Order: sequence, then structure tokens, then C-alpha cells
Amino acid sequence: MSSQLAAEDAAQDEWNAWHQAREAALTTPTGKLALVETRWLAEGEEPPPEPEGNGVLTTTIRQVDPVTGRPRHGIRRWDPRSAAITHFVGTDPYPYDPGWVVPARFVPAGLDHRVPFAHRRDNGATRDLPVPGHIEVTIAGTEYTVHAFDDEGTLLLVFGDLTNGRQTYGGGRFLFVPRPSGSDRTVLDFNRAHTPPCGFSAHFNCPLPPPQNRFPFAVEAGERLPVFRDGFTVE
Repeated sequence: MSSQLAAEDAAQDEWNAWHQAREAALTTPTGKLALVETRWLAEGEEPPPEPEGNGVLTTTIRQVDPVTGRPRHGIRRWDPRSAAITHFVGTDPYPYDPGWVVPARFVPAGLDHRVPFAHRRDNGATRDLPVPGHIEVTIAGTEYTVHAFDDEGTLLLVFGDLTNGRQTYGGGRFLFVPRPSGSDRTVLDFNRAHTPPCGFSAHFNCPLPPPQNRFPFAVEAGERLPVFRDGFTVE
């Protein structure tokens, strides 16, 4: 076997392992499919005690209100026997395609560089998210510049393409991007593009792709629309 074929087989095996781990994580007691409620608390209101019983877990969250800029507190309830978990079949990914592993260049930005991102449930308001730089990538001979924001130390690309709303989630997909070390070189492995949390529970509020992150072609790689049995849909 040639070294190239061996490398492709190894990449396929790594992707298979990633895919299996991804689907297993979705159905854990605090996986994306388990979220059944997000509720913001009134000022001074205390979160309920935990645990609730029957495996339901309550966790607390803290965010900055995108309109007022003030901190707000809320709770999330996770049910390991949620309807979404019960009806979940799989993420239905496209077959692995090494052609969608694309080299890219990361260009750092200045300190505190931010880019406005709309979110699914913010009624048109935007949040300025920290973007440590932009990514330059050439696909089919055309160069594109996209923004990946800092997600707790990891670069997260929120992108759209012509599969959205038909084969993939309408609000775009997520892709983690390796942060370069010692050079400006990174890679966009679209085989690992995945459905954002909003595709698995209506109780998440996901960032949407900004205009510069919308590709004018179909990225037929990564996860397609989640599959549920018996006509179940995420409301």
C-alpha cells in the first residue's frame, strides 16, 4: 500500500471514530438532545435545588444580555429520557471525502477584535464575539476570507452554504478549526462540519453565519440534517 493510501485510510479511520464519538455525546444525560428547557431568571430569583429526580438535572448559566449589556442568570434542565433522545436516529453525515480537507491560512487580528454575529433567538440583535483573526482559504480556485470566533480557546467557524435548509441545518453549520502553532497554516476539514446545538434542541440559542461566512456553493461534507423517527421534529 502506498503512503498516500495509508494516510487516506488513517484519516478515514479517524473520521469514523470522531463520528461515533459525536453521536454518542449527543445522547448523554447532558448531551445536546437532552436539553428540555432554558429559562432566564427574574432579578433576585434563586435557581431550584438539584437534582429533580428521574435523572433530570438542572444547571445554571450566566450570559450578558445582548440588548442591555447587563449580566443575566438562568437555568437549563436536561432530561436523559427526552423525546429528542427517544426519537433520535443519527446525524446522517455525507460519506467521508478527502477532497473536503482544505489547507488554509490564519491571519491574526489585533487584540480585542470583534465581529457582530446574529443569534437565532435574539430577534435580529447582534453580539460582538471575539475573533482573533480571519481565515483565508481557496476552494475551486477562488479565495474566501471567513471569521472564526474564539470559543473558550478554540477557533469555531460558523458557516453557511447552499445545502442549508435542504440537506443540512438551515441556520448553517459549525466547524472547529485547529489554532496554528509556530506558523500561519491550518486546515478546514469540512468532513467534521456539524449541526449546531439548535438542530437538536429548541432551547439553545445559536450564532448564525455572518455574511462573509456564507459560501456560494454546496459543501457536501459533514453532517446533514439530524434524523428522527416517527415524524419527530425539533420545534
